[in-house]
Amino acid sequence: MNIKPLKVSEINRYIKKLLNNDPVLYNISVEGEISNFKHHYSGHMYFSLKDKNSRIKCVMFSNDCSGLKFTPEDGMSVIVKGYISVYERNGQYQLYVKEMVTKGVGELYIEFERLKEKLKKEGLFDESRKKPIPYIPKKIGVVTSSKGAAIKDIITVIKRRLPTAEIVVYPALVQGERAHIEICKGLKYFNSRNDIDLIITGRGGGSIEELWAFNEEDVARTIYELEIPVISAVGHETDFTIADFVADLRAPTPSAAGELAVPNANDLKKRLDELSSRLIFCYDRYINEKSALVEKLNENLIYFSPVKLVNENRQRLDYLAKDLINAYKKFKDNSRKKVDKLGSNLNVLSPLSVLSRGYSLAVKNNGKIVKSVKDLNNGDKFDLILSDGRIKAKKICLKADLKGDGIYE
Repeated sequence: MNIKPLKVSEINRYIKKLLNNDPVLYNISVEGEISNFKHHYSGHMYFSLKDKNSRIKCVMFSNDCSGLKFTPEDGMSVIVKGYISVYERNGQYQLYVKEMVTKGVGELYIEFERLKEKLKKEGLFDESRKKPIPYIPKKIGVVTSSKGAAIKDIITVIKRRLPTAEIVVYPALVQGERAHIEICKGLKYFNSRNDIDLIITGRGGGSIEELWAFNEEDVARTIYELEIPVISAVGHETDFTIADFVADLRAPTPSAAGELAVPNANDLKKRLDELSSRLIFCYDRYINEKSALVEKLNENLIYFSPVKLVNENRQRLDYLAKDLINAYKKFKDNSRKKVDKLGSNLNVLSPLSVLSRGYSLAVKNNGKIVKSVKDLNNGDKFDLILSDGRIKAKKICLKADLKGDGIYE
């Protein structure tokens, strides 16, 4: 007996009908912890509910989300009410949530907040101790899985932006019980080398359990103690881990880590061209300004030249010397005229001139001039000075004149 084969869509439709007709599955309440929560721009919410042993995918449409009195987050323990059905296109069953209330915070979320608060108080998150990311790192160490999409994204972006950058990969588990140990080993390995400028560590997105290796305390303390700057690139933009808070820089995704790690070579070339043009322009302007200044200084040098000043002073000195000579000649002529006039006056008043006219001058032996006969006593000797010599004389009274003054020789 041959049975007609069913199409895939028919199978999914049949299973969906069975689930929808199940009174338990079509109106069910489920308790669990939110994981891998995404709030789509359409308003729908996509997440998983999990416990220690299993998980189920959930969707809550935007018209049902409007009645929520809280914002769902990873780690929250909630009780949801809805129905189980099949999404026919993917053949995947999921829980369609109609209502949601909080029950508490999950254990991992509690541990995350506890460790976050502890390390924050110790200063591991302080911005003041974060190291600057080198602008153009020559060699970059990457600690991540060698098989995941994260390493491919990091390498692709870095090589596209800066082809000269070298990338060294330390393959490490990024999920599981030993993942945090291998991550620490990789970080310490790169820190021991003297040729690594920058370290990137991270992985792609996942649930809080899958990302938990980057929430371990030993990973946080290892990052804090590194001497080389670290970029943390864990999960998606909405995912935050302890490693993100301790790292020197957080990248929202592994691809973004590549963007933040190196500059774009084309942008660098463009910037260098701009700086080169600006340098040439500034240099030309500087040369022109200095040339104009030199020309002005040359003009000033000609105008204020010491040689010119010396020549002008030399010419002035010549004029002054000429004026001095003329003044001396004039002074000499005036002095000569004055001397001649004084000489003439002296000749007129000179006793010799009087003597030359027949007069004589009586001078006593002590050199005093005899002005009156009373100046001599009888018998006093004196000299008679004539124009051509001296005559020795002596006072002798011969006779008295009519006035009784006497006549003397």
